[in-house]
Amino acid sequence: MGLIDSIYARHSVRGYLEKEVPQDVMNRIFEIAQQAPSNCNVQPWKVYVASGELKDRLRRQMVEATAGGLTPNPDYPYRGDFQDEYRTRQVECAVALYSKMGIGRGDKEGRMRAVLRNFEFFDAPHIAFLGMNPAFGTTVAIDVGMFAQSLMLTLVAFGLHSCPMGTMRNYPDMVREAFQIEDGTKILFGISFGYEDPDVVANETRTTRDDI
Repeated sequence: MGLIDSIYARHSVRGYLEKEVPQDVMNRIFEIAQQAPSNCNVQPWKVYVASGELKDRLRRQMVEATAGGLTPNPDYPYRGDFQDEYRTRQVECAVALYSKMGIGRGDKEGRMRAVLRNFEFFDAPHIAFLGMNPAFGTTVAIDVGMFAQSLMLTLVAFGLHSCPMGTMRNYPDMVREAFQIEDGTKILFGISFGYEDPDVVANETRTTRDDI
């Protein structure tokens, strides 16, 4: 698949098959994504991939924390102050997704279930957590974002899909403990990835883009 096709084919997948990505394929994907640009080629991104038992443990911990009402303690707090056209796009995205999932406006139980799906990693066999050294300011996060885009497009080129998730920054201490991170790396977000499950209706969701 060419670059332009990959750009148009990429979409946030919220349901995956159990099939794991072969290790050699995964290594190649991350090797390609590593070619992403960064300021002065500092390559500030730190990437931690959980699969198998480690992924399952993190999933249980995060689901229990969220369902139990544990207050998130993100390294980079989420302001959530979308206004004007940005708020409109946010609402349109939520409506498109929830309508596919059969969740109505007043369905609090359904909405909570949708939230928990994030922390179940949408049943993906793999979850990547992206972070950076605490010495960097938030402007360096731009470089991490460029790596993430390269990663997601490369996944598409290999017949895989993904979903970038800001909610994965909610419990950074769990991530640092799971990967035994001792250098103070700050967690920015996560990306679930694997083989798309075509039977999950949420995967039919598509969003629009503004004209140039």
